[in-house]
Amino acid sequence: MGEPKKKPRGRLSGLRFKKKDIPGGLWLKCPSCDTTIYRKELEAKGHTCPSCSFHFTVPGRDRVAMTLDPGTWNEMFADLEAVDRLGFTDAVPYSEKIVRTMEKSGEKEGLICGTGDILGRPVVLAVLDFKFLGGSMGEVVGEKVSLAADVARVRHLPLILFTSSGGARMHEGVLSLMQMAKTCSALADFNSAGGFSICVQTNPTTGGVTASFASVCDLTLAEPGALIGFAGPRVIKATIRQELPPGFQRAEFLLEKGQVDSIVPREDLVGMLAKLIDYGTAGRPLQPREDSTGDSTGDSTGDSTEDSGSESEPGGSEAASGEDVGSVSGEESPAASSTPEMDSGDAIPRPE
Repeated sequence: MGEPKKKPRGRLSGLRFKKKDIPGGLWLKCPSCDTTIYRKELEAKGHTCPSCSFHFTVPGRDRVAMTLDPGTWNEMFADLEAVDRLGFTDAVPYSEKIVRTMEKSGEKEGLICGTGDILGRPVVLAVLDFKFLGGSMGEVVGEKVSLAADVARVRHLPLILFTSSGGARMHEGVLSLMQMAKTCSALADFNSAGGFSICVQTNPTTGGVTASFASVCDLTLAEPGALIGFAGPRVIKATIRQELPPGFQRAEFLLEKGQVDSIVPREDLVGMLAKLIDYGTAGRPLQPREDSTGDSTGDSTGDSTEDSGSESEPGGSEAASGEDVGSVSGEESPAASSTPEMDSGDAIPRPE
């Protein structure tokens, strides 16, 4: 039996070709219709599928850019970072996971907030970023939501919230659950002061976020097809051992049940927000008076009290022209104290 014949070597057989590196992430598959989409085309359409209009989850920074007028964004409280108070360790320590997530996402926490304009209307905007630990709510997220509500109250601005979250952050245990009461309390104070708030629930909005600040605003909007609920549908199905109705926990299902006020496609969202802001703030001051302080709610009671005091007290005209405006007994009035800096996050007292 002879040796096998060797294949003839072609002219190019001895050359080595280096495979050209192709960057990853250029193409995505729509989870709704399985269409392959070029990433730049997806971004140009506002992160919606060009074939079936499926609404993809939007990164926090992209959401800010899509919502606000160019050049109006002023971020606040960007220096707040999570602290591992419980020394939580899963596969890796929570403190290490936070560092890795910061490096991967480029964000310090799961929520970004600040001020800006929506079609010329000044607002306070807070956006949960799902790419940071699933947009989960820990101490910092709860603190920033509360601070955003306080800024809106002091400046007499509408508050706009975008949610995209898996719920409370398990790594922070009961401390994360406490943020549910904290955020609801801050929004209740804002509402009592005459504030106007809108929450836009996007895919997915679940867990402790749904059960707290995402559901207590004046108006609750949702994007088409968004998953909104507390526990996941698989957990519910396994618990009750029953088949769930079609479309369970989707935005359309919740609209029928009255859980959300309206479903707004992403392409129409900015215009709808502008209309709702005009409606919700009609007759309410949108800008602070010059003497606004952290405790001011923008009503006219303080002005009428000061005016009546200056007229009834002897030497009222002298007080009106001097430095003791608003004081009755010669002591400095809280309303006469220096106005806090309104162009930064320091306008709101922050805990040590």
